[in-house]
Amino acid sequence: MHQNKKQVLFLCTHNSARSQMAEGLLNNLATDTYFAQSAGTEKTHVRPLAIQAMSNINMDITSHSSKTLDEFLDTSFDYVITVCDSANEACPYFRNAKTRLHWSFQDPSKATGSEAEQLAFYCIVRDQIRERIEKELIQ
Repeated sequence: MHQNKKQVLFLCTHNSARSQMAEGLLNNLATDTYFAQSAGTEKTHVRPLAIQAMSNINMDITSHSSKTLDEFLDTSFDYVITVCDSANEACPYFRNAKTRLHWSFQDPSKATGSEAEQLAFYCIVRDQIRERIEKELIQ
């Protein structure tokens, strides 16, 4: 099913927002050429505001769950991409990755203010991730 697609793993600390949005974006934008998954150095939950930010652009990540990196240690990937600085430091090398990249994005879960203001920040980060995916992977 996925054998002819490039395999991508997005990594973040908690696998709750940035990596989840990146997984959803790539799987929706490049269905025919990429298969993305995501994980964290720790397992938590997918943040509701990340789900809502994706829903605002008609992408559904409600079925996503938080996973740890340990689940993927024996899996080969064309790309392993860290999307936060702490995951980049915790995982400087991934032995089964053909290409290892680091894309630094601000943590939307640290946003303050009203729920609408927090959601706006999630949407800004989502759009930054989308731009990077389109520029560096989809071209």
